[in-house]
Amino acid sequence: MSPIQTLRRGAARRVDLVPMTPMEQLRAGSTVRRVSQLLVGLWLYGTAMAMFIRAELGLDPWDVFHYGVQDKVGWSFGTVVIVVGILVLLLWIPLRQWPGLGTIANVFVIGIATDVMLSVVETPDALWLRVTMLLGGIVVNGLGGALYIGSQYGPGPRDGLMTGLARRTGLSIRLIRTGLEVTVLVIGWLLGGVVGVGTVLYALLIGPAVQAFLPLVTVRVTPPARPARGESDHSAIDGQGERQDAVDTRAAELATSDGERPA
Repeated sequence: MSPIQTLRRGAARRVDLVPMTPMEQLRAGSTVRRVSQLLVGLWLYGTAMAMFIRAELGLDPWDVFHYGVQDKVGWSFGTVVIVVGILVLLLWIPLRQWPGLGTIANVFVIGIATDVMLSVVETPDALWLRVTMLLGGIVVNGLGGALYIGSQYGPGPRDGLMTGLARRTGLSIRLIRTGLEVTVLVIGWLLGGVVGVGTVLYALLIGPAVQAFLPLVTVRVTPPARPARGESDHSAIDGQGERQDAVDTRAAELATSDGERPA
């Protein structure tokens, strides 16, 4: 079967992304496959970030910010990714959100993978090779993002911040996302981050890339048992009495419909 036929068959496969609390994610079954897929996806995501950096044709908005911070503090790129991820995760506290296994793994695995792959991948001399590396990085990023999202272990810190802000403020996801990404892009550029054609191509192509792979790799999980209407459900309610069900998969839905990076 050709790759095109595989993608077409995958696109016809229907596997729902199930809204779950962090505890429900852990109890949803297929643990070995889901954890393995989660880690592979995050590692591929870090690999793609290294490819973007080595291509030297522009980064996505958050990595423009990471690169700018690295330029000022002198840390490795992966270390900056981890520290920023931790700081963003702290912003979940006033939003009263709970991180899932995928959220915690996202903070650390992507940063480690990026540093490891930066030590392996070098910048090609020829422009056409750099363009090829950039486009290949988008494909690898799309596959990695789909594997990570499809494991159904919760959103990354940045996606969770976006959906949490939208839930708390009542503003649209698109408006919150645009505001966050423009903010980090401008700050990163002012700090010395790399903006270029790759920044534009990433914004245009990452959504379709994730959408192409996601039906192929989304794991079927056991939907959590929900109480009948009117009954109490303490497992799906946070300490302030607000439901968390929709938060975990909002970022995944965006990845297929709005080009959002799953990080």
